Amino acid sequence: MKPYFKPQWTRGTASRQAHCELPEGTVEREISKSGFMGPATMIHHRRPPTDWSSLEGPLRPHLYDLNRLDGATASPWQAPVILRNNACEIRQWRLAEAMPALARDADGDLLLFVHDGGGGLFCDYGHMNFSTGDYIMLPRGTAWRLEPEGPATLLMIESTGADYRLPDKGLVGPHAIFDPAVLEVPDIDAEFIAQQDERDWLILVKRQGEVSRITYPYNPLDAVGWHGDLAPVRLNVKDICPLMSHRYHLPPSAHTTFLSDRFVVCTFTPRPFESDPGALKIPFFHSNDDFDEVIFYHAGDFFSRDNVSAGCMTLHPAGFPHGPHPKAQANMFTQPKEATEEYAVMIDTRDPLNIGEAAEPAEVASYVDSWHRS
Repeated sequence: MKPYFKPQWTRGTASRQAHCELPEGTVEREISKSGFMGPATMIHHRRPPTDWSSLEGPLRPHLYDLNRLDGATASPWQAPVILRNNACEIRQWRLAEAMPALARDADGDLLLFVHDGGGGLFCDYGHMNFSTGDYIMLPRGTAWRLEPEGPATLLMIESTGADYRLPDKGLVGPHAIFDPAVLEVPDIDAEFIAQQDERDWLILVKRQGEVSRITYPYNPLDAVGWHGDLAPVRLNVKDICPLMSHRYHLPPSAHTTFLSDRFVVCTFTPRPFESDPGALKIPFFHSNDDFDEVIFYHAGDFFSRDNVSAGCMTLHPAGFPHGPHPKAQANMFTQPKEATEEYAVMIDTRDPLNIGEAAEPAEVASYVDSWHRS
């Protein structure tokens, strides 16, 4: 039987409540297990734990300006790999025009995030439109292609060997964050029927990282109908209603959008700042040593980061504390605005991420020193 109450210890000068009413002249660092869901301790420091004078060796924070990566590819499997491990693969894909062939991922479910652009998605299940800020979840084995209206930029997050699912929303109920009713699925509509033809079509199938080619003498997207509870789904970031508390800065896990076996995908969207005078109004410093943290900055004003623009990606590996930049620390308890203005995608992986060769030209080497106070 689990204990009714977990033991709690207090030593020295400490606040009664996490992320609120910090002892004067201190900053707070959370050390936690299992993301922000397991045992945790709040340590109060005299100085920010990111005030290092130098970092040597391979363990360091990384910033990638993905805007530096030029070149569109017709196939998603030619898109450059930014980060990967055995459970997750992250690519940035620039698409200039309609895909000439279909794609199929046999390695896992695929999540597309549309950073810029719009158009149509055609797949085994039919047709649906997409636009900037959309997530599109494609179940493993789905044949699909995109017809953008112009150049498009997408973040691709593969759940290698596993499925995507929705998080358990617990006490807040199934309609919190977003109502599953807002999820859209493809339709067998006039546009889908019109694209069915009798010419040769190619499907590029990725399996164990290698691409095979399957040719049909007709368009294999020739469905006339379907029924069931498995299908691609579309969700726009503007349909997400973020959880918030006016007295307590919620951890990133409160913003979980999709779950996989070994990582989570969270979405940061505009929300009011905490209004209680004693509550933190910036992300707290944390040593989350069970996960690597990736954030893709989509749009808006990123209030916890300095000199990070839309289209950038940060990687904070487990092993050192991280948190807000000095500019944000100045607004720890008082914010000049009433609400945040950022849209960002966070990926927390339980297994260490390896950096792809394609990411190296995009790295901003000075990022490791960006916490230094001038």
